[in-house]
Amino acid sequence: MSEKSDVRSPAVSVIMPVLNEERHLRGAVQAILAQRYDGEMEVVIALGPSTDRTDEIAAELVREDPRVHTVPNPTGRTPAALNAAIKASRHPVVVRVDGHGMLSPNYITTAVRLLEETGAQNVGGIMHAEGENDWEHAVAAAMTSKIGVGNAAFHTGGEAAPAETVYLGVFRREALEQQGGYNEEFIRAQDWELNFRIREAGGLIWFSPELKVSYRPRPSVKALAKQYKDYGRWRHVVARYHEGSINLRYLAPPTAVCAIAAGLVVGAALTPWGFVVPAGYLAAIGLGSLPAGKGLPAKARLQIPVALATMHMSWGWGFLTSPKALAKKVIASRRPAVLSGSN
Repeated sequence: MSEKSDVRSPAVSVIMPVLNEERHLRGAVQAILAQRYDGEMEVVIALGPSTDRTDEIAAELVREDPRVHTVPNPTGRTPAALNAAIKASRHPVVVRVDGHGMLSPNYITTAVRLLEETGAQNVGGIMHAEGENDWEHAVAAAMTSKIGVGNAAFHTGGEAAPAETVYLGVFRREALEQQGGYNEEFIRAQDWELNFRIREAGGLIWFSPELKVSYRPRPSVKALAKQYKDYGRWRHVVARYHEGSINLRYLAPPTAVCAIAAGLVVGAALTPWGFVVPAGYLAAIGLGSLPAGKGLPAKARLQIPVALATMHMSWGWGFLTSPKALAKKVIASRRPAVLSGSN
C-alpha cells in the first residue's frame, strides 16, 4: 500500500451520505475525482429524501463520470446512508466523505500510506472549518479553537498519534465488516460509537494532521444550535451504551449550563452575586474569542462569542435532556450485522 512501492495502490471506495446538499455536492465530488491517487477509485453517493436539487446534481455527476454511482437512503439517516453505500461498494479501502466536505488533493494517497505505516483500522485528520460569509467565518473560528471544542485534535490539530476518534475516517473494509458497520440507531455520534467498538476489538484509530478536509459550517444560529444539541444528546446515548466511554471534556458543557442556570436563579431570587457565574462565562468567551478571530473581518470577530455560546449551551442542553429511552432503544437493537453479504 506504500506510495513508494512498484505495486499499484489498492482500490478505494469513497462513500458519501447526502441530504439537501445542492450547495456543496458538486464541489465535494469534484475534489474526490481530482485526487492525486494512482489506484482504482469509485464514489458511492447515498441519496436521502432531499427537498432541493441534490438528486438532480447527483444524476448529473453519474452521467459525467463512470466512477460515480448512487444508492437510495429512504430513511435520510446518516448511519443508514453509510451502511447502504458500504454495502454497494466493492474495494478494500473505504473513505468516508460528507456532502459538504472538500478533500485536500493528496488526502487519499496520504491516508492509504498511513494505513500501511501504522497498521491502523481507521485513519483520519483535521476537520478544517472554512466559512463563506461573516457568520460562517465566526463559526469556523469557534470550531477550531480550544475554548470552543476543548482539546479534540481533529478540530484543533496536534501531533500524529492514536486517537479515540477521528473526523470522517479512511477504513480497512474488514474492520467495518467485522463490526457490522455503523449502528443505525445512532442518528448522531455514529462515528465515535463505531470507533469505540473498533478500539474495544483491539483495533487502532490513528490521527494525523497530514490529513485535512475542508468543512462548511452551519449557515445560521438556529442550524448550529440544532447541530450541537443533537451532538450532546447522542454523545450521552453513547455514554449510556458504552460504560466508561465518557471523560471530563464531555462534561464541561452540561456543567456550564447548570452553573449558569443556577447563577441566574440565585441572582434573580436571592443575591446579585449569583450573576457572577454567567457574567464570568460571558467574559471568558469574549476574551477567548480574541485570539480565535485574528485576521477575520470585524463583523465576523463580533459573532464568535455568539457562536461559542451557541455551541456550548446547545451541546450541554442536549446532553442534559437526552432521554434514557434513546439509549434503551439502542441497547435493544444490539447492532445487527447489517453488512453481512456485502461485496
